[in-house]
Amino acid sequence: MTRREFVAGTAAFALEAAPPKQPVVCVFSKPFVGVAYEGIARAARGAGYDGVDLTVRPKGHVLPERVTTDLPRAAEIIRGQGLLLPMITTELTSASHPSARPILATAARLKIPFFKPGYWPWQNTPVEKRVAEVARDFAGLVALADEYGIDVGYHNHSGDNVGCAVWDIREILKGIKSPRAGYYFDPAHATVEGGFHNFVVSQELALSRIKMAALKDFFWERREGRWQVRWCPMGQGMVDWDRVFKAFAAARFQGPFTVHVEYEPPDVPAAITRDREFIRKQLAKAYGNA
Repeated sequence: MTRREFVAGTAAFALEAAPPKQPVVCVFSKPFVGVAYEGIARAARGAGYDGVDLTVRPKGHVLPERVTTDLPRAAEIIRGQGLLLPMITTELTSASHPSARPILATAARLKIPFFKPGYWPWQNTPVEKRVAEVARDFAGLVALADEYGIDVGYHNHSGDNVGCAVWDIREILKGIKSPRAGYYFDPAHATVEGGFHNFVVSQELALSRIKMAALKDFFWERREGRWQVRWCPMGQGMVDWDRVFKAFAAARFQGPFTVHVEYEPPDVPAAITRDREFIRKQLAKAYGNA
């Protein structure tokens, strides 16, 4: 073995053995109802987040009809607090929607790398027919994303949505070759739809083509005569976070992770701080203290 080969081999081993860097963790702006951009940014920074996932949708923090003026202003304020703006959450389900081009063009101009589309309900349509319909719609959004140079992540959301099971999304992504299309993986919703082992399989599928990840927690409770999901603070529910974060770290996923506070706390800043501390401990265990 020559010296050059030895050095190259040693460097490759060190790279393989080195723990992955700590990923980017953002807070979702949804629970900050009526709060201005400055308030969201201050709360996120004070709670130790790296950035914000901003809603750009009807009743969101940026209205679609005002995206060309309000999204640049929001980005300036959020970044002015030393935070990242790595993704936006939209309700786009068709590239032909009048707001689709303005939203993606503005996001691309502001160098926001990721966006989340909306949801497609099943509509009591036969499964294969409905999946094919949604695949066409999603492919149109991906083509638009390609045009503007922004990545799109399909969110697995439990309930009456195409994509409640990650297998639906796999079928949709199978025919899309663009590297800009992938999963917005949500371990909690994956656990809702399959809590014994299906969430493990779902995460393995998603990690092969992941773009973003959503973090929240839940437990089942009996209310109004039936079993329902109750959202709760991180670590107080049914998600196997040790296993989930270990898989993220093994895949060297760097985020963005977005924390979703769905449980309507009386004090949002306190809730996002508590959830951030839980995530910080999980990341330290899984990723190391990089």
